[in-house]
Amino acid sequence: MLDEATRTTILKLKAAGHGTRAIARALGVSRISVRRVIASGDPAPPPIVRAEVAEPHREAILELHARYQGHLGRIYEELRARGAELSYPALTAFCRKHGIGSPPPPPAGHYEFPAAEEMQHDTSPHLATIGAEPTRVQIASLVLCYSRMIFFQHYPRFTRFECKAFLTEALGYFGGAASRCLIDNTHVIVAAGTGETMIPAPEMAAFAERFGFVFKAHKVGHANRSARVEAPFHRIQTAFLAGSKFSDWRDLNTRARETAEKWNATYSNKLHASRRELFAAERPRLKPLPLHVPQIYQLHSRIVDAEGYVNLNRIRYSAPWRLIGRTLEVRETLERIELYEGPRRVASHARVWSPLDVRVTDPAHRPPRGEGAHERAQPAPEIIEILQLEPRLANYLVDLKRQIGGRRAPLRRLLSMLQEYPREAFLAAIALAEKYRLFDLDRLEKMVLREIAHDYFVLALDPEDDHD
Repeated sequence: MLDEATRTTILKLKAAGHGTRAIARALGVSRISVRRVIASGDPAPPPIVRAEVAEPHREAILELHARYQGHLGRIYEELRARGAELSYPALTAFCRKHGIGSPPPPPAGHYEFPAAEEMQHDTSPHLATIGAEPTRVQIASLVLCYSRMIFFQHYPRFTRFECKAFLTEALGYFGGAASRCLIDNTHVIVAAGTGETMIPAPEMAAFAERFGFVFKAHKVGHANRSARVEAPFHRIQTAFLAGSKFSDWRDLNTRARETAEKWNATYSNKLHASRRELFAAERPRLKPLPLHVPQIYQLHSRIVDAEGYVNLNRIRYSAPWRLIGRTLEVRETLERIELYEGPRRVASHARVWSPLDVRVTDPAHRPPRGEGAHERAQPAPEIIEILQLEPRLANYLVDLKRQIGGRRAPLRRLLSMLQEYPREAFLAAIALAEKYRLFDLDRLEKMVLREIAHDYFVLALDPEDDHD
């Protein structure tokens, strides 16, 4: 078909009085074409009307476009599975022509990054189907700017704890760190300022120093600067989360890691190589991981309740039943919940994210049938020792035990007072405390000291009184 410029020239030459043969010879076109242009009298080429291969599948395309949120690759796979005979270019051309999908993106800026100079980190909220329920998730992603190597995971929340745990896992996946990590002024990392004046929180600065990089922030509203990490979020949402179902959080993140591995190994027409191939050149220049990478955990203090559980994030985890009433140290990691009594680990559970308000019970933490009541009926060792030293304290101990419940610290303090202070002064104070039902051991100790003062610190008599 002749273009508009050639058609305009034909009409001008005809208007100047030239014949069809002369015009055809001058322009190098057929006389039939010249006659058709002269007959139409319009310099604009006529529209091309062709049957579109994708037209019979219009309804299916619209349905799949909504299901897969515009990801044409998955739409094409589903159409082929349904028996449609069309090519991927025919599908994309049909969608462009009929306005199916988002409008063309505006032009973006361009940045060049030497190997191992920069990595970019960001998060984005999305919806994922976990256990048949749509669940709000925070996608955390880290991308190496030179090779575009990507690593991403999902979390129900994203605090500094999740941030440090994610970056530790991502840097372990890459085997090292770039010199700087670009962020978007998120409060999870930033303590004050924005852009060039950003000051990271001390604990995050210390974390970055351990791995040999520094946090930098781009200017507010300058999202182009972090395009390496911003762009993949749409792909994660449409090519990974959309239309997929996950049994639990562990399944979600396991499949996310597998997907990242597949994307990193896939050839990219834009890069003219796979991300793995470019990473092979970048890997030797990354900051090496430290010799020892400490485990990332949050520390909590919890009292084992009367049923033998500790409560963390609305999930109850069992502890050995003999520790009821004790205060334990709880270490929360992304995968485990570990309970410590002093330096000793007494329990370890797989972490549960959902549903909330459930109990996680290790059968080993429950007493054998019939033994729990027997063990609980036995008096504490401190009570036995107190009664061996002074049987007259039996009644006071019964009342004190009702007041303190399962706590043993007051019993240990009472035993210490019995061993350290003079017996008569101590018993006199106990008799008074029992009379007035006083069980505050601080006040009891003051009463003992007052009795001791009467017995051992008597002031000398006045000489005149002594003479009388």
